[in-house]
Amino acid sequence: MTRFVCVALAVLIAFAFAHPAFAQAAPAAPGAGNTSGALTRALGQVSGDGRSLSLSLQILILMSLLTVLPSLVLMMTSFTRIIIVLSLLRQALGLQQTPPNQVLVGLALFLSLFVMRPAIDQINAQAFDPYGNGQISIEEAVGRAGKVLHGFMSKQTRQNDLKMFAGLAEAPAFRSPADVPFTILLPAFVTSELKTAFQIGFMIFLPFLIIDLVVASTLMALGMMMLSPTIISMPFKLLLFVLVDGWALTMGSLASSFAT
Repeated sequence: MTRFVCVALAVLIAFAFAHPAFAQAAPAAPGAGNTSGALTRALGQVSGDGRSLSLSLQILILMSLLTVLPSLVLMMTSFTRIIIVLSLLRQALGLQQTPPNQVLVGLALFLSLFVMRPAIDQINAQAFDPYGNGQISIEEAVGRAGKVLHGFMSKQTRQNDLKMFAGLAEAPAFRSPADVPFTILLPAFVTSELKTAFQIGFMIFLPFLIIDLVVASTLMALGMMMLSPTIISMPFKLLLFVLVDGWALTMGSLASSFAT
Protein backbone atom coordinates (compact mmCIF):
# COMPACT_ATOMS: atom_id res chain seq x y z
CA MET A 1 0.00 0.00 0.00
CA THR A 2 2.90 2.38 0.79
CA ARG A 3 4.40 1.71 -2.62
CA PHE A 4 1.04 2.41 -4.27
CA VAL A 5 0.78 5.75 -2.44
CA CYS A 6 4.29 6.70 -3.53
CA VAL A 7 3.48 5.90 -7.14
CA ALA A 8 0.22 7.83 -6.88
CA LEU A 9 2.06 10.85 -5.51
CA ALA A 10 4.50 10.69 -8.42
CA VAL A 11 1.60 10.61 -10.88
CA LEU A 12 0.00 13.60 -9.14
CA ILE A 13 3.19 15.63 -9.48
CA ALA A 14 3.35 14.61 -13.14
CA PHE A 15 -0.21 15.74 -13.76
CA ALA A 16 0.49 19.10 -12.12
CA PHE A 17 3.85 19.92 -13.64
CA ALA A 18 4.59 17.72 -16.63
CA HIS A 19 3.79 18.34 -20.29
CA PRO A 20 0.33 17.06 -21.26
CA ALA A 21 1.88 14.44 -23.54
CA PHE A 22 4.18 13.25 -20.71
CA ALA A 23 7.32 13.40 -22.84
CA GLN A 24 10.24 11.72 -21.14
CA ALA A 25 13.01 13.89 -19.80
CA ALA A 26 16.71 13.15 -20.26
CA PRO A 27 18.39 11.03 -17.54
CA ALA A 28 19.67 13.08 -14.67
CA ALA A 29 23.31 13.56 -13.83
CA PRO A 30 24.95 11.43 -11.10
CA GLY A 31 23.56 12.21 -7.70
CA ALA A 32 20.12 13.14 -9.02
CA GLY A 33 18.54 10.30 -7.08
CA ASN A 34 18.15 12.46 -4.02
CA THR A 35 14.40 12.73 -3.47
CA SER A 36 14.35 16.11 -1.77
CA GLY A 37 16.56 17.70 -4.43
CA ALA A 38 14.45 16.29 -7.25
CA LEU A 39 11.26 17.47 -5.60
CA THR A 40 12.80 20.92 -5.12
CA ARG A 41 13.63 21.11 -8.82
CA ALA A 42 10.10 19.99 -9.73
CA LEU A 43 8.49 22.58 -7.48
CA GLY A 44 10.97 25.20 -8.66
CA GLN A 45 9.43 25.07 -12.11
CA VAL A 46 6.40 26.92 -10.75
CA SER A 47 8.34 30.17 -10.43
CA GLY A 48 8.82 30.37 -14.21
CA ASP A 49 12.06 32.39 -14.00
CA GLY A 50 14.41 29.55 -13.10
CA ARG A 51 14.56 30.41 -9.38
CA SER A 52 13.52 27.84 -6.80
CA LEU A 53 10.66 28.65 -4.49
CA SER A 54 11.24 29.08 -0.79
CA LEU A 55 11.00 25.99 1.40
CA SER A 56 7.81 27.17 3.12
CA LEU A 57 6.12 27.80 -0.24
CA GLN A 58 7.25 24.41 -1.52
CA ILE A 59 5.73 22.73 1.52
CA LEU A 60 2.51 24.70 1.02
CA ILE A 61 2.27 23.58 -2.62
CA LEU A 62 3.03 19.98 -1.69
CA MET A 63 0.36 19.91 1.03
CA SER A 64 -2.13 21.44 -1.40
CA LEU A 65 -1.36 18.67 -3.88
CA LEU A 66 -1.87 16.04 -1.19
CA THR A 67 -5.42 17.31 -0.58
CA VAL A 68 -6.46 16.49 -4.16
CA LEU A 69 -4.38 13.29 -4.37
CA PRO A 70 -7.21 10.87 -3.37
CA SER A 71 -9.70 12.35 -5.82
CA LEU A 72 -7.21 12.44 -8.67
CA VAL A 73 -5.99 8.89 -8.10
CA LEU A 74 -9.53 7.52 -7.79
CA MET A 75 -10.63 9.28 -10.97
CA MET A 76 -7.72 7.77 -12.91
CA THR A 77 -8.41 4.17 -11.84
CA SER A 78 -11.28 1.68 -11.88
CA PHE A 79 -12.70 2.94 -8.58
CA THR A 80 -15.43 5.12 -10.12
CA ARG A 81 -17.13 2.31 -12.03
CA ILE A 82 -16.94 -0.14 -9.14
CA ILE A 83 -18.32 2.13 -6.41
CA ILE A 84 -21.25 3.26 -8.59
CA VAL A 85 -22.22 -0.32 -9.48
CA LEU A 86 -22.06 -1.40 -5.83
CA SER A 87 -24.22 1.57 -4.81
CA LEU A 88 -26.79 0.75 -7.48
CA LEU A 89 -26.79 -2.87 -6.34
CA ARG A 90 -27.62 -1.79 -2.80
CA GLN A 91 -30.47 0.36 -4.10
CA ALA A 92 -31.79 -2.50 -6.24
CA LEU A 93 -31.91 -4.77 -3.21
CA GLY A 94 -33.90 -2.14 -1.35
CA LEU A 95 -31.29 -1.88 1.40
CA GLN A 96 -30.64 1.72 2.38
CA GLN A 97 -27.63 1.31 4.70
CA THR A 98 -26.63 -2.33 4.25
CA PRO A 99 -23.81 -2.81 3.47
CA PRO A 100 -22.67 0.47 5.08
CA ASN A 101 -20.88 3.10 3.04
CA GLN A 102 -17.56 2.21 4.67
CA VAL A 103 -17.94 -1.40 3.55
CA LEU A 104 -18.81 -0.41 -0.02
CA VAL A 105 -15.86 1.97 -0.22
CA GLY A 106 -13.56 -0.73 1.17
CA LEU A 107 -14.83 -3.29 -1.35
CA ALA A 108 -14.43 -0.82 -4.20
CA LEU A 109 -10.93 0.14 -3.06
CA PHE A 110 -9.56 -3.38 -2.78
CA LEU A 111 -11.26 -4.52 -5.98
CA SER A 112 -9.71 -1.49 -7.67
CA LEU A 113 -6.29 -2.57 -6.38
CA PHE A 114 -6.96 -6.02 -7.84
CA VAL A 115 -7.97 -4.61 -11.22
CA MET A 116 -5.08 -2.14 -11.28
CA ARG A 117 -2.50 -4.73 -10.17
CA PRO A 118 -0.98 -5.19 -13.66
CA ALA A 119 -0.62 -1.41 -14.07
CA ILE A 120 0.82 -1.05 -10.56
CA ASP A 121 3.34 -3.81 -11.21
CA GLN A 122 4.30 -2.19 -14.49
CA ILE A 123 4.78 1.21 -12.81
CA ASN A 124 6.83 -0.44 -10.10
CA ALA A 125 9.09 -2.23 -12.59
CA GLN A 126 9.51 0.64 -15.06
CA ALA A 127 9.48 3.71 -12.81
CA PHE A 128 9.54 3.16 -9.06
CA ASP A 129 12.36 0.61 -8.77
CA PRO A 130 14.71 2.31 -11.30
CA TYR A 131 14.19 5.65 -9.55
CA GLY A 132 14.75 4.10 -6.13
CA ASN A 133 18.00 2.60 -7.40
CA GLY A 134 19.16 5.97 -8.74
CA GLN A 135 19.09 4.82 -12.37
CA ILE A 136 16.66 7.46 -13.62
CA SER A 137 15.55 10.91 -12.54
CA ILE A 138 12.21 11.67 -10.95
CA GLU A 139 11.09 13.40 -14.15
CA GLU A 140 11.64 10.26 -16.20
CA ALA A 141 10.04 8.08 -13.50
CA VAL A 142 6.97 10.30 -13.51
CA GLY A 143 6.83 10.15 -17.30
CA ARG A 144 6.97 6.36 -17.30
CA ALA A 145 4.29 6.07 -14.61
CA GLY A 146 2.09 8.53 -16.48
CA LYS A 147 2.39 6.52 -19.69
CA VAL A 148 1.19 3.36 -17.92
CA LEU A 149 -1.90 5.09 -16.51
CA HIS A 150 -2.43 6.83 -19.84
CA GLY A 151 -2.52 3.45 -21.57
CA PHE A 152 -4.98 2.01 -19.05
CA MET A 153 -7.38 4.93 -19.39
CA SER A 154 -7.11 4.96 -23.19
CA LYS A 155 -8.23 1.32 -23.35
CA GLN A 156 -11.29 2.04 -21.18
CA THR A 157 -12.34 5.27 -22.90
CA ARG A 158 -14.93 5.32 -25.65
CA GLN A 159 -13.88 6.96 -28.89
CA ASN A 160 -17.09 9.01 -29.01
CA ASP A 161 -16.37 10.56 -25.62
CA LEU A 162 -12.78 11.23 -26.60
CA LYS A 163 -13.83 12.91 -29.84
CA MET A 164 -16.41 15.01 -27.98
CA PHE A 165 -13.89 16.49 -25.52
CA ALA A 166 -11.26 16.87 -28.23
CA GLY A 167 -13.80 18.85 -30.25
CA LEU A 168 -14.71 21.00 -27.26
CA ALA A 169 -11.03 21.75 -26.73
CA GLU A 170 -10.57 22.42 -30.47
CA ALA A 171 -7.59 20.08 -30.41
CA PRO A 172 -6.05 18.86 -33.67
CA ALA A 173 -6.37 15.26 -34.74
CA PHE A 174 -4.16 12.89 -32.77
CA ARG A 175 -1.99 10.42 -34.63
CA SER A 176 -2.24 7.77 -31.90
CA PRO A 177 -3.93 7.33 -28.49
CA ALA A 178 -0.57 8.04 -26.81
CA ASP A 179 -0.67 11.61 -28.18
CA VAL A 180 -3.91 12.47 -26.33
CA PRO A 181 -3.10 14.81 -23.42
CA PHE A 182 -4.41 14.13 -19.94
CA THR A 183 -6.51 17.30 -20.04
CA ILE A 184 -8.68 15.63 -22.70
CA LEU A 185 -8.28 11.98 -21.76
CA LEU A 186 -9.24 12.33 -18.09
CA PRO A 187 -12.75 13.86 -18.56
CA ALA A 188 -13.41 11.46 -21.44
CA PHE A 189 -12.33 8.52 -19.27
CA VAL A 190 -14.58 9.57 -16.37
CA THR A 191 -17.54 10.05 -18.72
CA SER A 192 -17.02 6.59 -20.20
CA GLU A 193 -16.76 5.05 -16.74
CA LEU A 194 -20.04 6.66 -15.66
CA LYS A 195 -21.82 5.38 -18.76
CA THR A 196 -20.47 1.86 -18.32
CA ALA A 197 -21.34 1.84 -14.62
CA PHE A 198 -24.96 2.83 -15.28
CA GLN A 199 -25.27 0.23 -18.03
CA ILE A 200 -24.13 -2.48 -15.61
CA GLY A 201 -26.42 -1.07 -12.92
CA PHE A 202 -29.39 -1.23 -15.30
CA MET A 203 -28.76 -4.92 -15.94
CA ILE A 204 -28.56 -5.54 -12.19
CA PHE A 205 -31.82 -3.67 -11.54
CA LEU A 206 -33.92 -5.70 -14.01
CA PRO A 207 -34.44 -8.97 -12.05
CA PHE A 208 -35.16 -7.11 -8.82
CA LEU A 209 -37.60 -4.80 -10.61
CA ILE A 210 -39.49 -7.84 -11.86
CA ILE A 211 -39.77 -9.15 -8.30
CA ASP A 212 -41.13 -5.78 -7.14
CA LEU A 213 -43.73 -5.75 -9.91
CA VAL A 214 -44.87 -9.32 -9.18
CA VAL A 215 -45.16 -8.65 -5.45
CA ALA A 216 -47.02 -5.37 -5.99
CA SER A 217 -49.47 -6.99 -8.43
CA THR A 218 -50.08 -9.91 -6.05
CA LEU A 219 -50.78 -7.64 -3.10
CA MET A 220 -53.16 -5.53 -5.17
CA ALA A 221 -55.00 -8.64 -6.36
CA LEU A 222 -55.38 -9.81 -2.75
CA GLY A 223 -56.67 -6.41 -1.69
CA MET A 224 -53.70 -5.71 0.57
CA MET A 225 -53.09 -2.25 -0.81
CA MET A 226 -52.16 -0.84 2.60
CA LEU A 227 -49.23 -3.26 2.93
CA SER A 228 -45.94 -1.94 1.59
CA PRO A 229 -44.69 -4.07 -1.34
CA THR A 230 -41.10 -3.25 -0.35
CA ILE A 231 -41.39 -5.13 2.93
CA ILE A 232 -42.67 -8.25 1.18
CA SER A 233 -40.34 -8.15 -1.82
CA MET A 234 -37.11 -7.59 0.11
CA PRO A 235 -36.83 -11.17 1.48
CA PHE A 236 -37.46 -12.58 -2.01
CA LYS A 237 -34.79 -10.32 -3.52
CA LEU A 238 -32.31 -11.30 -0.83
CA LEU A 239 -33.14 -14.97 -1.37
CA LEU A 240 -32.62 -14.66 -5.12
CA PHE A 241 -29.36 -12.78 -4.60
CA VAL A 242 -28.02 -15.43 -2.23
CA LEU A 243 -29.12 -18.38 -4.38
CA VAL A 244 -27.30 -17.07 -7.47
CA ASP A 245 -24.21 -16.13 -5.40
CA GLY A 246 -24.76 -12.50 -6.27
CA TRP A 247 -21.67 -11.05 -4.64
CA ALA A 248 -19.32 -13.39 -6.51
CA LEU A 249 -21.13 -12.70 -9.80
CA THR A 250 -21.02 -8.95 -9.25
CA MET A 251 -17.36 -8.82 -8.27
CA GLY A 252 -16.34 -11.18 -11.08
CA SER A 253 -18.33 -9.23 -13.66
CA LEU A 254 -16.85 -5.92 -12.53
CA ALA A 255 -13.31 -7.27 -12.65
CA SER A 256 -13.81 -8.85 -16.08
CA SER A 257 -15.38 -5.68 -17.46
CA PHE A 258 -11.93 -4.05 -17.42
CA ALA A 259 -10.35 -6.79 -19.51
CA THR A 260 -9.23 -5.63 -22.94
